[in-house]
Amino acid sequence: MNRALFHTTLRSNWVLLVIIFAIMMMYLSIIISMYEPDNMEAVTAMLDAMPQQVVQAMGFAGLISDLTSFLASYYYSFIVFLFPMIYVIIAANRMIAKHVDSGSMAYLLATPHSRLTIASTQGLYLLLSTALLMVSVLVAGLLFSSAMFPGELDVGAFLRLNISALLIFLALSGICFFFSCMVDDSRHAVALSGGIAGLFFVFNMLVNVGDQMQWLRYLSLFSLLDAQQLMAGWGFLVRSGLLLFGITFVTYGAGLAVFNRRSLTL
Repeated sequence: MNRALFHTTLRSNWVLLVIIFAIMMMYLSIIISMYEPDNMEAVTAMLDAMPQQVVQAMGFAGLISDLTSFLASYYYSFIVFLFPMIYVIIAANRMIAKHVDSGSMAYLLATPHSRLTIASTQGLYLLLSTALLMVSVLVAGLLFSSAMFPGELDVGAFLRLNISALLIFLALSGICFFFSCMVDDSRHAVALSGGIAGLFFVFNMLVNVGDQMQWLRYLSLFSLLDAQQLMAGWGFLVRSGLLLFGITFVTYGAGLAVFNRRSLTL
């Protein structure tokens, strides 16, 4: 790892990370504040007034019995996908493809550091910053829940939801990093990364609509954040986690290998 490059990348991208985190915290605090353990009729009435296909597509349908299931339905079925997805698409593009497209990669490669060192430093930043974002959501959720509704949150189930979200976005960051390493044009990198992530997002929404679309769950990483199975125990998380870890390892490794071997237009 090149420490100077890592610090430069951090200074160039920390604002994006803070903005995405702030938006996620705003939604998280609002949703937690909406929970009323003795009176859920208002939220139910609001959902009943909306088109039911929209409600189902956003994952808002389901039995709500406590704060944990409330968060699983209203935060971990939609919001937790949308904003981290935006972050990893933009950040991954900035790691490699944008440097190649702007010509600044030529200056990086003119230093005594190898291509592999440069790419691995950028990949490490993307991996760590994505992990920091998702861990911060976990910590904030625990603090908000403890402050507003002490003792109401099932910490074990909440932890499993967040670990699953973390592993999903580490895998997605690997996919986006691979495209960033593969193409010269920054716009193409964003289009490929955004296209794949967008399909995952849309497929997951379609899975929630009806039984006819259930086969799409096998085509979306986001379907692995199955709140019902995650809240039931650790078994599903272990199985899905191994798959997601494998995807993360392979995609980051493939991205480094591609960038190290390819001919660059500088």
